Amino acid sequence: MDFIVFSHLRWDFVYQRPQHLLSRCAREHRVFFWEEPVYEPGIEPTVNISPREDGLVIAVPMLPNGIPESANSDAQRTLLASFLLDHDIEEYIAWYYTPMAMNFTDEIAPSAVVYDCMDELSAFRGAPPGLTQAEAALFTAADLVFTGGQSLYESKRRRHPSVHLFPSSIDVDHFSKARTIKTDPAEQASIAYPRLGYCGVIDERLDLELLAGMADLRPEWQIVMIGPVVKISESDLPRRGNIHYLGPKAYAELPSYLAGWDVALLPFARNESTRFISPTKTPEYLAAGCPAISTPITDVVRPYGELGLVSIGETADDFVRLTESWLAARSPEDEQARLRSVDAFLARSSWNRTWTAMKQLIIQAVRKNDDLAHTQYGTQVESTTATAD
Repeated sequence: MDFIVFSHLRWDFVYQRPQHLLSRCAREHRVFFWEEPVYEPGIEPTVNISPREDGLVIAVPMLPNGIPESANSDAQRTLLASFLLDHDIEEYIAWYYTPMAMNFTDEIAPSAVVYDCMDELSAFRGAPPGLTQAEAALFTAADLVFTGGQSLYESKRRRHPSVHLFPSSIDVDHFSKARTIKTDPAEQASIAYPRLGYCGVIDERLDLELLAGMADLRPEWQIVMIGPVVKISESDLPRRGNIHYLGPKAYAELPSYLAGWDVALLPFARNESTRFISPTKTPEYLAAGCPAISTPITDVVRPYGELGLVSIGETADDFVRLTESWLAARSPEDEQARLRSVDAFLARSSWNRTWTAMKQLIIQAVRKNDDLAHTQYGTQVESTTATAD
């Protein structure tokens, strides 16, 4: 069984939920990751194909600049049909991250349809027109709906008969390396202590005023920001001598940066774009051994805040107070007790376990569809025989 995945996120952007799940899927199946188009002047529609590790292939539609929306969908529909034939993709799962792919996948015939809903995309800045309608069509077509957090699950569970909660998981072995790394990356080594850090996409979901407020209240503290700037302008970023923007880093590099932080930050704004988020970085910070402070994002408060694993604050003053608490001298016994609590919680989940549970649901959905098809075929045969008699 092959998998063809339709994503609004590019594989080489930030290593997150799609990469964790589908890299595991690719160990057992061919996975074709169909990204959103790239537009260039004067070109003929084509697909740029990039094979990756294991059985993973990245497919990027290349379309001419200025192509109308209807022609865009038609072009991708044609490219996809040829792509399926060229790669002998006959029995496959259609896996959606973007409902907008429904505009050009209406003629495919997958063995099952999966919607892995990791965000409320309609609440994001620049959400495309028609997204809500496309998602409604995807709910109708889907056999399974996975949600990336408790809030999303509660929002979507009444819209489909088979919605399943799979919150952000963790590669503990990868991030726990930070607990023993002693050498700083060169560009971080020159930054003084104490260090407060954030890693992830830097966009409209962050409370930039909170960051600026912290930097102003404690100019001797250093704030390290790792990640790409997306959908906001560089001029929107608060510029202070103690805020350091180090840009995006490879997934493999992240533990070495986190190892040098005193406190990790989840400084999310409270707005529509963060209402349903479940930050993957929460368990990653904890696995790295970092104390973490977050604004009251629902899927961080539940369960991390309620269990005392992450401190919760709303304002710059709150973050300063909570940071000072973490920076205060703590006994080795207290720190060991904190890490034991963290490790006991993180032991409940892993990306391997998440993928295995998802795979079992997909197998069941395929079998159910096969049984239904055989039943319908048998009914048709009986009807045809009766008519002939």
